[in-house]
Amino acid sequence: MLNVKDLVSVSLVLFSVIDIMGSLPVIIDMKKKGVKIESGKASLIAMVLMLLFLLIGEPLLGLFGVDVESFAVAGSIIIFLLGLEMVLGVTLFRDEHLEEKSGTIVPIAFPLLAGAGTMTTIITLKANYSQIDIALGIILNILVIFAVLRSSDWISRKLGESGSNVLRKVFGIILLAISIKIFKENFHLVTMLSMN
Repeated sequence: MLNVKDLVSVSLVLFSVIDIMGSLPVIIDMKKKGVKIESGKASLIAMVLMLLFLLIGEPLLGLFGVDVESFAVAGSIIIFLLGLEMVLGVTLFRDEHLEEKSGTIVPIAFPLLAGAGTMTTIITLKANYSQIDIALGIILNILVIFAVLRSSDWISRKLGESGSNVLRKVFGIILLAISIKIFKENFHLVTMLSMN
């Protein structure tokens, strides 16, 4: 049964964790480097990953012998590297074998949108909310993500070159802080689990 109050709560939690507005400088920066991003495809892949993780996340990780905490630590390292790219103005993620540079799947759909923090949050939400509320919360967030991705060029024009640079550096530092927080919250759990 759908609970509107729970749906709003789940949607807001996911919105803050996915943080599409915080990811905007990464997206703008990638587009300026000539990386092609397909808004619809990135949104769809992120949604499928989130919904799959909602249904089979923990058992799937278990098949590979990976716990949620280790998954979160790995995701935090990727987010840290993305933050470094933004702050230092360097390129760490590249595939020289591709003729057409595309960032649609990696790093946009994963780990930027459907990353370790989002996946861990989805599993955590299952303890307090119904699957239907979480699934609808994911879909609502994907609609917002799609709108932001589609408007990223317009937003970039409104910000201008200097505005984009400032935003990129500020949010790069925020991404670094988020990655360190996720790492801190999960690394000690990984070490405790490995000692047992």
